[in-house]
Amino acid sequence: MLASLGTMPALLRQLSGLGGCTHPVRLDGHRTEHELNRQTGEIGRTLHHLDSATLPAGHLLVRCNNRRATRCTACAETYRRDTFHLITAGLRGGKGTPEAVATHPRVFATFTAPGFGPVHNRPNSGRCRCGTAHEQDDDALGTPLDPTTYDYEAAVLWNAHAGALWRRFFIYLRREIAKRAGLSQRAFRDHARVSFAKVAEYQRRGAVHFHAVIRLDGPDGGDSRPPDWATPDLLTDAIRAAAAVASIPGPVIDGRAHTFAFGRQLDIRPIRNADFDGGSQLTERAVAAYIAKYATKGAETATGALDRPLKFLAELAQLDITDHARQLIRTAWTLGARPELEELRLRAWAHMLGFRGHFSTKTRRYSTTLGALRTARADWRRAQAEEQQHPGDDTTLVLAHWVFAGTGLTPGEEWLAASIAPAPGTEGEPTRA
Repeated sequence: MLASLGTMPALLRQLSGLGGCTHPVRLDGHRTEHELNRQTGEIGRTLHHLDSATLPAGHLLVRCNNRRATRCTACAETYRRDTFHLITAGLRGGKGTPEAVATHPRVFATFTAPGFGPVHNRPNSGRCRCGTAHEQDDDALGTPLDPTTYDYEAAVLWNAHAGALWRRFFIYLRREIAKRAGLSQRAFRDHARVSFAKVAEYQRRGAVHFHAVIRLDGPDGGDSRPPDWATPDLLTDAIRAAAAVASIPGPVIDGRAHTFAFGRQLDIRPIRNADFDGGSQLTERAVAAYIAKYATKGAETATGALDRPLKFLAELAQLDITDHARQLIRTAWTLGARPELEELRLRAWAHMLGFRGHFSTKTRRYSTTLGALRTARADWRRAQAEEQQHPGDDTTLVLAHWVFAGTGLTPGEEWLAASIAPAPGTEGEPTRA
Protein backbone atom coordinates (compact mmCIF):
# COMPACT_ATOMS: atom_id res chain seq x y z
CA MET A 1 0.00 0.00 0.00
CA LEU A 2 2.84 2.36 0.85
CA ALA A 3 4.46 1.63 -2.49
CA SER A 4 1.22 2.25 -4.37
CA LEU A 5 0.75 5.58 -2.63
CA GLY A 6 4.28 6.59 -3.53
CA THR A 7 5.25 7.21 0.09
CA MET A 8 7.71 4.36 0.54
CA PRO A 9 10.84 6.29 -0.55
CA ALA A 10 9.98 9.15 1.81
CA LEU A 11 9.25 6.75 4.67
CA LEU A 12 12.54 4.99 4.07
CA ARG A 13 14.34 8.33 4.33
CA GLN A 14 12.52 9.14 7.56
CA LEU A 15 13.35 5.76 9.09
CA SER A 16 16.99 5.92 7.98
CA GLY A 17 17.28 9.20 9.90
CA LEU A 18 16.75 7.23 13.12
CA GLY A 19 20.16 5.62 12.76
CA GLY A 20 18.79 2.16 13.49
CA CYS A 21 16.69 3.06 16.55
CA THR A 22 13.99 0.42 16.89
CA HIS A 23 11.81 2.09 19.54
CA PRO A 24 11.59 5.78 18.61
CA VAL A 25 9.46 8.41 20.31
CA ARG A 26 6.57 9.65 18.17
CA LEU A 27 5.77 13.37 18.34
CA ASP A 28 2.88 15.48 17.04
CA GLY A 29 3.42 19.14 16.25
CA HIS A 30 5.17 21.54 13.95
CA ARG A 31 8.38 23.49 13.43
CA THR A 32 8.68 26.70 11.43
CA GLU A 33 11.82 28.64 10.51
CA HIS A 34 11.50 32.34 9.67
CA GLU A 35 13.97 34.79 8.24
CA LEU A 36 15.00 37.29 10.91
CA ASN A 37 16.48 40.73 10.30
CA ARG A 38 19.27 41.02 12.85
CA GLN A 39 19.26 44.86 12.71
CA THR A 40 15.53 45.51 13.14
CA GLY A 41 14.38 42.26 14.69
CA GLU A 42 11.62 41.99 12.10
CA ILE A 43 10.40 38.53 11.08
CA GLY A 44 10.55 37.98 7.35
CA ARG A 45 9.53 35.20 5.02
CA THR A 46 9.08 31.59 6.07
CA LEU A 47 12.14 29.56 5.21
CA HIS A 48 10.93 26.11 6.14
CA HIS A 49 7.84 24.57 7.71
CA LEU A 50 7.50 21.03 9.05
CA ASP A 51 4.19 19.54 10.15
CA SER A 52 4.13 16.04 11.64
CA ALA A 53 0.84 15.26 9.89
CA THR A 54 2.54 15.58 6.50
CA LEU A 55 5.38 13.19 7.35
CA PRO A 56 5.23 9.65 5.88
CA ALA A 57 4.96 8.04 9.34
CA GLY A 58 2.30 10.52 10.43
CA HIS A 59 4.55 11.68 13.29
CA LEU A 60 7.99 13.08 13.84
CA LEU A 61 10.16 10.11 14.88
CA VAL A 62 12.92 10.82 17.41
CA ARG A 63 15.54 8.36 18.65
CA CYS A 64 14.72 6.83 22.03
CA ASN A 65 18.32 7.28 23.33
CA ASN A 66 17.92 4.26 25.63
CA ARG A 67 21.29 3.12 26.99
CA ARG A 68 20.25 -0.54 27.37
CA ALA A 69 21.43 -2.85 24.62
CA THR A 70 18.43 -5.12 25.31
CA ARG A 71 16.02 -2.27 24.54
CA CYS A 72 17.65 -0.57 21.55
CA THR A 73 20.92 -1.78 20.09
CA ALA A 74 21.54 1.32 17.96
CA CYS A 75 20.97 3.88 20.72
CA ALA A 76 22.95 1.77 23.20
CA GLU A 77 25.86 1.74 20.75
CA THR A 78 25.76 5.54 20.56
CA TYR A 79 25.74 5.68 24.36
CA ARG A 80 28.68 3.28 24.51
CA ARG A 81 30.72 5.35 22.07
CA ASP A 82 29.93 8.57 23.93
CA THR A 83 31.01 6.93 27.19
CA PHE A 84 34.20 5.73 25.50
CA HIS A 85 35.07 9.28 24.45
CA LEU A 86 34.13 10.69 27.86
CA ILE A 87 36.45 8.25 29.65
CA THR A 88 39.22 8.67 27.07
CA ALA A 89 39.09 12.47 27.36
CA GLY A 90 39.79 12.15 31.08
CA LEU A 91 42.77 9.90 30.41
CA ARG A 92 44.56 11.55 27.49
CA GLY A 93 42.79 14.89 27.04
CA GLY A 94 40.54 16.24 24.32
CA LYS A 95 36.89 17.36 24.23
CA GLY A 96 37.82 20.40 26.31
CA THR A 97 40.09 18.48 28.72
CA PRO A 98 43.82 19.40 28.67
CA GLU A 99 46.22 16.77 27.34
CA ALA A 100 48.33 17.16 30.50
CA VAL A 101 45.95 14.76 32.33
CA ALA A 102 47.84 11.92 30.61
CA THR A 103 50.78 12.66 32.93
CA HIS A 104 48.74 12.65 36.15
CA PRO A 105 48.62 9.61 38.50
CA ARG A 106 45.72 7.39 37.35
CA VAL A 107 44.51 3.96 38.34
CA PHE A 108 41.74 1.59 37.30
CA ALA A 109 40.03 0.08 40.34
CA THR A 110 37.29 -2.53 40.78
CA PHE A 111 35.23 -2.57 43.99
CA THR A 112 33.21 -5.71 44.67
CA ALA A 113 30.22 -6.53 46.86
CA PRO A 114 30.47 -8.63 50.03
CA GLY A 115 29.27 -12.22 50.13
CA PHE A 116 25.65 -13.17 50.83
CA GLY A 117 26.14 -16.92 50.67
CA PRO A 118 28.09 -19.48 48.61
CA VAL A 119 27.35 -19.46 44.88
CA HIS A 120 28.38 -21.60 41.94
CA ASN A 121 31.65 -20.25 40.50
CA ARG A 122 34.78 -21.06 38.54
CA PRO A 123 37.68 -20.95 41.05
CA ASN A 124 41.33 -21.23 40.10
CA SER A 125 41.26 -24.80 41.31
CA GLY A 126 38.91 -25.56 38.42
CA ARG A 127 36.03 -27.07 40.41
CA CYS A 128 33.17 -25.33 42.17
CA ARG A 129 32.21 -26.27 45.73
CA CYS A 130 29.46 -28.35 44.20
CA GLY A 131 32.15 -30.52 42.61
CA THR A 132 31.48 -29.40 39.04
CA ALA A 133 33.92 -27.70 36.69
CA HIS A 134 31.47 -25.16 35.27
CA GLU A 135 31.82 -23.86 31.74
CA GLN A 136 32.02 -20.10 31.36
CA ASP A 137 28.49 -19.88 29.95
CA ASP A 138 26.91 -22.24 32.49
CA ASP A 139 23.58 -20.80 33.68
CA ALA A 140 24.31 -22.10 37.17
CA LEU A 141 27.18 -19.64 37.68
CA GLY A 142 26.30 -16.97 40.23
CA THR A 143 23.29 -18.85 41.60
CA PRO A 144 23.29 -19.95 45.27
CA LEU A 145 24.52 -23.38 46.25
CA ASP A 146 21.64 -23.39 48.75
CA PRO A 147 18.89 -20.86 47.93
CA THR A 148 17.23 -21.48 51.31
CA THR A 149 20.21 -20.01 53.19
CA TYR A 150 21.23 -17.29 50.71
CA ASP A 151 20.80 -13.80 52.22
CA TYR A 152 18.49 -12.29 49.63
CA GLU A 153 17.46 -9.48 51.97
CA ALA A 154 21.04 -8.26 52.44
CA ALA A 155 21.77 -8.67 48.71
CA VAL A 156 18.91 -6.39 47.69
CA LEU A 157 19.68 -3.83 50.40
CA TRP A 158 23.35 -3.84 49.39
CA ASN A 159 22.35 -2.84 45.85
CA ALA A 160 20.07 -0.13 47.22
CA HIS A 161 22.90 1.35 49.34
CA ALA A 162 25.83 0.85 46.94
CA GLY A 163 25.68 4.42 45.63
CA ALA A 164 25.73 5.89 49.14
CA LEU A 165 28.64 3.64 50.06
CA TRP A 166 30.63 4.93 47.07
CA ARG A 167 30.04 8.53 48.21
CA ARG A 168 31.27 7.63 51.70
CA PHE A 169 34.35 5.93 50.22
CA PHE A 170 35.19 9.00 48.16
CA ILE A 171 35.11 11.20 51.26
CA TYR A 172 37.48 8.80 53.02
CA LEU A 173 39.72 8.65 49.97
CA ARG A 174 40.43 12.38 50.10
CA ARG A 175 41.20 12.04 53.81
CA GLU A 176 43.59 9.16 53.23
CA ILE A 177 45.44 11.01 50.48
CA ALA A 178 45.75 14.12 52.64
CA LYS A 179 47.07 12.01 55.53
CA ARG A 180 49.78 10.50 53.35
CA ALA A 181 50.75 13.94 52.06
CA GLY A 182 50.97 15.34 55.60
CA LEU A 183 48.12 17.79 54.96
CA SER A 184 44.93 18.70 56.77
CA GLN A 185 41.60 18.32 55.02
CA ARG A 186 41.31 22.05 54.51
CA ALA A 187 44.87 22.38 53.21
CA PHE A 188 44.45 19.42 50.83
CA ARG A 189 42.04 21.38 48.65
CA ASP A 190 44.79 23.94 47.99
CA HIS A 191 47.23 21.30 46.78
CA ALA A 192 45.33 18.57 44.93
CA ARG A 193 41.97 17.30 43.71
CA VAL A 194 40.68 13.78 43.13
CA SER A 195 38.64 13.08 39.99
CA PHE A 196 36.90 9.89 38.95
CA ALA A 197 34.61 8.29 36.40
CA LYS A 198 32.91 5.03 37.28
CA VAL A 199 30.39 2.54 35.96
CA ALA A 200 28.26 0.01 37.83
CA GLU A 201 28.25 -3.61 36.71
CA TYR A 202 26.13 -6.53 37.90
CA GLN A 203 27.98 -9.67 38.86
CA ARG A 204 26.26 -12.90 37.83
CA ARG A 205 24.95 -13.30 41.39
CA GLY A 206 23.04 -10.02 40.93
CA ALA A 207 25.21 -7.83 43.19
CA VAL A 208 26.44 -4.48 41.91
CA HIS A 209 30.13 -3.67 41.85
CA PHE A 210 32.00 -0.65 40.50
CA HIS A 211 34.75 -0.11 37.93
CA ALA A 212 36.38 3.30 38.32
CA VAL A 213 39.11 5.45 36.81
CA ILE A 214 40.53 7.54 39.66
CA ARG A 215 42.89 10.41 38.86
CA LEU A 216 44.94 12.71 41.10
CA ASP A 217 45.16 16.31 39.82
CA GLY A 218 46.39 19.69 40.97
CA PRO A 219 44.05 22.00 42.91
CA ASP A 220 42.30 23.20 39.73
CA GLY A 221 41.63 19.71 38.40
CA GLY A 222 43.01 18.58 35.06
CA ASP A 223 44.13 22.12 34.24
CA SER A 224 46.79 22.09 36.96
CA ARG A 225 49.84 19.92 37.62
CA PRO A 226 49.59 17.59 40.64
CA PRO A 227 52.13 18.09 43.46
CA ASP A 228 55.37 16.13 43.47
CA TRP A 229 54.16 13.83 46.25
CA ALA A 230 51.22 12.65 44.09
CA THR A 231 52.18 9.24 42.68
CA PRO A 232 50.26 6.16 41.51
CA ASP A 233 51.62 4.23 44.50
CA LEU A 234 50.35 6.82 46.97
CA LEU A 235 46.95 6.86 45.23
CA THR A 236 46.77 3.05 45.26
CA ASP A 237 47.66 2.87 48.95
CA ALA A 238 45.04 5.51 49.81
CA ILE A 239 42.33 3.70 47.83
CA ARG A 240 43.01 0.45 49.69
CA ALA A 241 42.87 2.19 53.05
CA ALA A 242 39.68 4.11 52.24
CA ALA A 243 37.91 1.03 50.84
CA ALA A 244 38.81 -0.95 53.98
CA VAL A 245 37.23 1.54 56.40
CA ALA A 246 34.30 2.88 54.34
CA SER A 247 30.93 1.64 55.58
CA ILE A 248 27.42 2.96 56.01
CA PRO A 249 24.65 1.91 58.39
CA GLY A 250 21.60 0.27 56.86
CA PRO A 251 18.06 -0.25 58.13
CA VAL A 252 17.05 -2.40 61.08
CA ILE A 253 14.58 -5.05 59.86
CA ASP A 254 12.83 -7.36 62.29
CA GLY A 255 15.52 -6.66 64.87
CA ARG A 256 18.40 -7.27 62.46
CA ALA A 257 20.74 -4.30 61.87
CA HIS A 258 22.41 -4.01 58.46
CA THR A 259 25.78 -2.40 57.75
CA PHE A 260 27.25 -2.17 54.27
CA ALA A 261 30.89 -2.20 53.16
CA PHE A 262 32.81 -3.32 50.09
CA GLY A 263 33.88 -6.93 49.66
CA ARG A 264 37.40 -8.18 50.33
CA GLN A 265 38.31 -8.38 46.64
CA LEU A 266 39.75 -5.05 45.49
CA ASP A 267 41.69 -4.81 42.24
CA ILE A 268 43.77 -1.66 41.57
CA ARG A 269 45.96 -1.31 38.48
CA PRO A 270 47.91 1.75 37.29
CA ILE A 271 47.03 3.06 33.84
CA ARG A 272 49.96 3.47 31.49
CA ASN A 273 50.36 5.36 28.25
CA ALA A 274 52.02 2.34 26.60
CA ASP A 275 50.28 -0.65 25.06
CA PHE A 276 49.62 -3.84 26.98
CA ASP A 277 52.87 -5.31 28.22
CA GLY A 278 52.43 -8.98 28.99
CA GLY A 279 49.07 -8.25 30.60
CA SER A 280 50.69 -6.17 33.35
CA GLN A 281 49.89 -2.72 32.00
CA LEU A 282 46.56 -1.16 31.09
CA THR A 283 46.30 1.30 28.22
CA GLU A 284 43.99 4.28 28.23
CA ARG A 285 42.04 2.85 25.29
CA ALA A 286 41.60 -0.54 26.94
CA VAL A 287 40.23 1.03 30.12
CA ALA A 288 37.85 3.32 28.23
CA ALA A 289 36.55 0.43 26.09
CA TYR A 290 36.06 -1.77 29.18
CA ILE A 291 34.05 0.84 31.07
CA ALA A 292 32.01 1.82 27.99
CA LYS A 293 31.04 -1.82 27.44
CA TYR A 294 29.35 -2.03 30.83
CA ALA A 295 27.64 1.34 30.50
CA THR A 296 25.00 -0.26 28.22
CA LYS A 297 24.28 -3.31 30.37
CA GLY A 298 21.95 -3.78 33.31
CA ALA A 299 20.78 -6.54 35.63
CA GLU A 300 19.09 -8.30 32.72
CA THR A 301 22.44 -8.97 31.03
CA ALA A 302 24.20 -10.59 33.98
CA THR A 303 21.37 -12.32 35.83
CA GLY A 304 18.62 -12.79 33.29
CA ALA A 305 16.38 -10.32 35.12
CA LEU A 306 14.24 -7.55 33.60
CA ASP A 307 15.05 -4.42 31.62
CA ARG A 308 11.89 -2.54 32.60
CA PRO A 309 9.89 -1.89 35.80
CA LEU A 310 7.18 -4.19 37.12
CA LYS A 311 3.63 -2.94 37.58
CA PHE A 312 2.41 -5.92 39.59
CA LEU A 313 4.24 -8.72 41.37
CA ALA A 314 1.95 -11.21 39.63
CA GLU A 315 3.85 -10.48 36.41
CA LEU A 316 6.76 -12.52 37.78
CA ALA A 317 4.89 -15.77 37.24
CA GLN A 318 4.65 -15.10 33.50
CA LEU A 319 8.27 -14.04 32.95
CA ASP A 320 11.02 -16.26 31.58
CA ILE A 321 13.74 -15.41 34.09
CA THR A 322 16.00 -17.42 36.38
CA ASP A 323 14.78 -18.55 39.79
CA HIS A 324 17.60 -16.57 41.41
CA ALA A 325 16.60 -13.35 39.64
CA ARG A 326 12.95 -14.04 40.46
CA GLN A 327 13.73 -14.34 44.16
CA LEU A 328 15.81 -11.14 44.16
CA ILE A 329 12.96 -9.25 42.50
CA ARG A 330 10.40 -10.74 44.87
CA THR A 331 12.54 -9.77 47.86
CA ALA A 332 12.88 -6.20 46.61
CA TRP A 333 9.13 -6.00 46.07
CA THR A 334 8.39 -7.34 49.55
CA LEU A 335 10.86 -4.99 51.24
CA GLY A 336 9.40 -2.13 49.26
CA ALA A 337 6.12 -2.51 51.17
CA ARG A 338 7.80 -1.59 54.48
CA PRO A 339 7.15 2.04 55.52
CA GLU A 340 10.64 2.41 57.00
CA LEU A 341 12.17 1.61 53.59
CA GLU A 342 9.91 3.93 51.60
CA GLU A 343 12.74 6.28 50.61
CA LEU A 344 14.58 3.41 48.88
CA ARG A 345 11.66 2.98 46.42
CA LEU A 346 12.45 -0.72 46.14
CA ARG A 347 9.31 -1.60 44.20
CA ALA A 348 10.11 0.95 41.51
CA TRP A 349 13.62 -0.50 41.26
CA ALA A 350 12.79 -4.17 41.80
CA HIS A 351 13.69 -4.94 38.16
CA MET A 352 17.15 -3.51 38.95
CA LEU A 353 17.39 -5.80 42.00
CA GLY A 354 17.24 -2.76 44.27
CA PHE A 355 19.98 -0.67 42.67
CA ARG A 356 18.69 2.85 42.06
CA GLY A 357 21.83 4.81 41.23
CA HIS A 358 23.11 6.06 37.90
CA PHE A 359 25.07 3.45 35.99
CA SER A 360 27.81 5.86 35.00
CA THR A 361 28.87 8.84 37.10
CA LYS A 362 31.85 11.18 37.20
CA THR A 363 33.20 14.17 39.05
CA ARG A 364 32.69 17.51 37.34
CA ARG A 365 36.36 18.05 36.52
CA TYR A 366 37.14 14.57 35.22
CA SER A 367 36.31 15.42 31.60
CA THR A 368 33.44 16.47 29.35
CA THR A 369 29.85 15.28 29.87
CA LEU A 370 27.54 13.02 27.90
CA GLY A 371 25.20 16.00 27.53
CA ALA A 372 27.93 18.10 25.96
CA LEU A 373 28.78 15.32 23.49
CA ARG A 374 25.13 14.91 22.51
CA THR A 375 24.67 18.67 22.14
CA ALA A 376 27.74 18.96 19.93
CA ARG A 377 26.48 16.13 17.73
CA ALA A 378 22.98 17.65 17.48
CA ASP A 379 24.39 21.11 16.70
CA TRP A 380 26.55 19.66 13.93
CA ARG A 381 23.62 17.81 12.36
CA ARG A 382 21.41 20.88 12.63
CA ALA A 383 24.06 23.07 11.01
CA GLN A 384 24.45 20.58 8.17
CA ALA A 385 20.69 20.46 7.58
CA GLU A 386 20.34 24.24 7.67
CA GLU A 387 23.24 24.70 5.27
CA GLN A 388 21.54 22.36 2.79
CA GLN A 389 18.12 23.99 3.15
CA HIS A 390 19.10 27.67 2.99
CA PRO A 391 22.84 28.30 2.68
CA GLY A 392 24.05 31.82 3.33
CA ASP A 393 21.28 32.85 5.76
CA ASP A 394 22.78 34.56 8.77
CA THR A 395 19.87 34.50 11.18
CA THR A 396 16.71 32.47 11.54
CA LEU A 397 13.90 32.38 14.09
CA VAL A 398 12.63 28.90 14.95
CA LEU A 399 9.14 28.38 16.38
CA ALA A 400 8.25 24.83 17.38
CA HIS A 401 5.66 22.94 19.39
CA TRP A 402 5.76 19.17 19.95
CA VAL A 403 3.67 16.81 22.08
CA PHE A 404 4.19 13.15 22.91
CA ALA A 405 2.13 10.81 20.72
CA GLY A 406 3.52 7.38 21.58
CA THR A 407 6.54 5.14 21.09
CA GLY A 408 7.66 2.41 18.73
CA LEU A 409 7.13 1.53 15.09
CA THR A 410 4.15 0.06 13.31
CA PRO A 411 4.58 -3.50 11.91
CA GLY A 412 5.10 -2.10 8.44
CA GLU A 413 7.65 0.45 9.67
CA GLU A 414 9.47 -2.30 11.57
CA TRP A 415 9.73 -4.35 8.40
CA LEU A 416 11.10 -1.42 6.43
CA ALA A 417 13.51 -0.43 9.21
CA ALA A 418 14.87 -3.99 9.32
CA SER A 419 15.48 -3.89 5.57
CA ILE A 420 17.80 -0.88 5.87
CA ALA A 421 19.52 -1.87 9.13
CA PRO A 422 23.31 -2.39 8.90
CA ALA A 423 24.59 -5.94 9.09
CA PRO A 424 25.70 -7.02 12.59
CA GLY A 425 29.35 -6.33 13.25
CA THR A 426 29.68 -3.66 10.56
CA GLU A 427 29.14 -0.66 12.82
CA GLY A 428 32.88 -0.28 13.48
CA GLU A 429 34.83 0.58 16.60
CA PRO A 430 34.82 4.03 18.15
CA THR A 431 37.44 6.37 16.80
CA ARG A 432 40.15 7.80 19.00
CA ALA A 433 39.22 10.93 20.92
